[in-house]
Amino acid sequence: MATTAYDIIKRPIITEQSMAETEAKKYTFEVAKSANKIEIAKAVETLFKGVKVAKVNTISVRGRLKRMGRTAGYTSDWKKAVVTLAEGSKTIEFFDGMI
Repeated sequence: MATTAYDIIKRPIITEQSMAETEAKKYTFEVAKSANKIEIAKAVETLFKGVKVAKVNTISVRGRLKRMGRTAGYTSDWKKAVVTLAEGSKTIEFFDGMI
């Protein structure tokens, strides 16, 4: 099964904390649960041209308990990646408009 960069990087995470970290060139994404750090770094570099990844930190997020009336269930487990860009790298333009 061939995975593309779009299969690995699902969506950006836009919260107050993640937007504050963009000043230090740290960007947060939801990624595929099966993706490793090397695949995530390559996917970010191919999706955003002119970007050089220095470091990738991954976090496996457990699903939360949700209730709908009497019934209770869990949301899906997912994986989060915090990508740190290199010093000489340019920023990701998508996040520049959010600040």
